[in-house]
This record gives sequence, structure tokens and C-alpha cells, in this order.
Amino acid sequence: MRLPSKMNYQHVFSQAIERLHAEGRYRVFIDILRNKGTFPNARCFAHHNGPKPITVWCSNDYLAMGQHPKVIAAMEEALHDVGAGSGGTRNIGGNTHYHVDLEHELADLHGKEGALLFTSGYVSNEATLATLGKLLPGCIIFSDELNHASMIAGIRNSGCEKRVFRHNDLAHLRELLDEADPETPKLIAFESVYSMDGDISPIAAICDLADEYNALTYCDEVHAVGMYGPRGGGITERDEVAHRVTIIEGTLGKAFGVMGGYIAADKMIIDVIRSYAPGFIFTTSLSPVLVAGVLAAVRHLKASQIERDEQQAAAAFLKAEMARNGLPVMPSVTHIVPLMVGDPVKAKRISDILLAEYGIYVQPVNYPTVPRGTERLRFTPGPSHSEAMMRELVSALVEIWDRLDLEFREAA
Repeated sequence: MRLPSKMNYQHVFSQAIERLHAEGRYRVFIDILRNKGTFPNARCFAHHNGPKPITVWCSNDYLAMGQHPKVIAAMEEALHDVGAGSGGTRNIGGNTHYHVDLEHELADLHGKEGALLFTSGYVSNEATLATLGKLLPGCIIFSDELNHASMIAGIRNSGCEKRVFRHNDLAHLRELLDEADPETPKLIAFESVYSMDGDISPIAAICDLADEYNALTYCDEVHAVGMYGPRGGGITERDEVAHRVTIIEGTLGKAFGVMGGYIAADKMIIDVIRSYAPGFIFTTSLSPVLVAGVLAAVRHLKASQIERDEQQAAAAFLKAEMARNGLPVMPSVTHIVPLMVGDPVKAKRISDILLAEYGIYVQPVNYPTVPRGTERLRFTPGPSHSEAMMRELVSALVEIWDRLDLEFREAA
């Protein structure tokens, strides 16, 4: 009897990694420590002896709330009051008063009846969309083509039919809705701010279509909560359409500066997801220390506009400086400042030079995060990035663009 040949598992894995190297999109994680209270200053430990001072330009801690004295103090108080961990799932020992308070604050932030915490924004998207799709018989989910990987995973795991509409294309969305059986349950899933291009979805118009075709709406606000609206409720609050969106999803790890994810909706939907979603039921809850920090951040940003104003001013200044110097900054109406490179190897090279020679840290963004041929550097200036820092950054970029013989645009 002929025995089957042995699979060389290591060879398969090695080839997979080599493909990433060959395409110039192998991911390298930086080894840094942030300096408490002086963000965006940090220390880098890679490729040199001892820590080297650097400036961070690509953090999703958009408002530096992870460094805010109120947040740090709240976390320290909780640590000394209740200890480090939550003790289990929400059902088994992991439901603390901190969790209850934060869900009330988040429901209030979005004008909803309830909210539900998850361990991350990815989990909140995946668990909620997968559960909704399974519970609604014959459901069709209409998904914007640029939706985040976590939304795509949730839709896939729901097992229901998916129809993808062109990015922010209302005519295409209407066409797809029109093709569906009027009696079929429908859910339109989209984001408010798309974090790689920095554009915004037409939420009111999407809600109009949802009303017309009797569809539910699911809006991912992870890059907008804390950032927009008079209390930081996101684009849905800014545009006064939160009441029209069925489910609002957000993160606690970006503008709020800590960790976690959540949804906000009416009490029935919250109860259904709480009761059926495996990604909620079977995972240890967020540490009360983290929840205490988020509580402080949410409460502060509900009352304070200073951080949002300073961040928007910084983003506008950096966009203008890049354009004035002929750098290919992409159009953006939000706090995201994307700089087009169009090649993964060159994007990585620019990032490496910035870090090694200038002490400037920005990660290249490559496929599959963005389509091939649209590789870029993505800058997120915050309230603590000074105009002097931004001028130094632009000067460094201009020198590198010239050195690598990259194409400049006509200066604005």
C-alpha cells in the first residue's frame, strides 16, 4: 500500500510570508513606549541602542484621551478599588457597576434606549451583524463596498445574502433595493467616516431609502464618535439623524482613548444581541479598570469641545501645508489626512526613512486595508501636534519625495 506523501507545513507557511515580502506589504510592528502626558512624544526601541525619541503621527487615539489626567486618574482609582480583571463573562461574574454605568452613558450619547459593550469594535461589528442576519429569516444585507473587515466578517458569518453597493452610491443602492422582494427583511450596513479616504457617508439619504424600502440601518461610527457632534455622538449626532439609524456602533479605543466596542439601539435589539450573540456571551468582559477610563473619557467629551476644535484645526493646517508644498494629499473632509504614494515598497521606504532619520513615526497603509495601487501614508494630527511639528513633518516629506524622485503636484 502506498503511503501518502507528507505535507511540508513549514514550506507552505514560509511561502505565504515570502509572498508578502515580495509584494512589499509584509507588516512590521514598531517597538515603542508613549510618554505619559506628553503625547505625541514617544520612545522607539528598534534598530538602535536604547530608546530614541520619536513623534507619533498615526495613532487612532485621535484626541489624546488615553493621556488625559481624568482618564488616568479614573483608571487608577478603579484599579485600587476593585482590582485588575473583571472576573469572567458578563453572565458569570463579569458584570460590574462600571459596565452598567458606561452602557447608560453610551445610550444617552446616541439618544438610544440601550447600549451593549463588547471587547473591541471588531467584535461588536462581527457579533451584531452575524446575529442579526441569522435571526431575520431570509435577510439581505446591503453593504457599502468600503466597509471595514469586521463588518464584512459579520455579514459573511450571518450566512445571509449580501449585496454590495458602490461606495456612497445612492443610485446603485436604490437599484439593489428595488431588485429585492419587498417582503424580504433588509439591512443597510455602512460607515459614517471612512478612515482610509476620510470621506463621509450620506446618512440622511441612506435613511430615506431605508424608510422607503422598509430596511433596518446599521451605521459604524468608530472613526467619528468623540470627534463630531456637540457631545461627541459622531456624524449621526452632528447631522441630527441618530434617531433615524436603527443601530449605531462605535469604539472605545480611538477618540475615547482606551479599549472596547459597543452598539446603541432600542431595548429590544440590545436584548436580542445580548441574548444570542456568541461574541458577547462567551467572552470575558472588559476589565473594570478599562471601563472606568472610558467612562471618564465619554463624560469629559460630552462636555468639552476644546479637543475636537484643536484636532480639526490641526488637520486643516496639515492638509494645507502638504498641498502648499506640492505633496499628493488626498481630498478629505474629516480629521484623516491621507497622503497618496501608490506603491507598497515606496510607502514602506518613506516610512522607514521618516523613522530612522527624522524620528517621525507613520505606518504605511497597504493592501488589503486599501486597494492595490492606492497605498498611502495616513496621518492623524491631534490637539497636541503643534504647527512647528507639522512644518517639520512636511519639510521631511518634501526632502524624501525629492530624494526618491516621487511626483509632486502643483503647489496649492
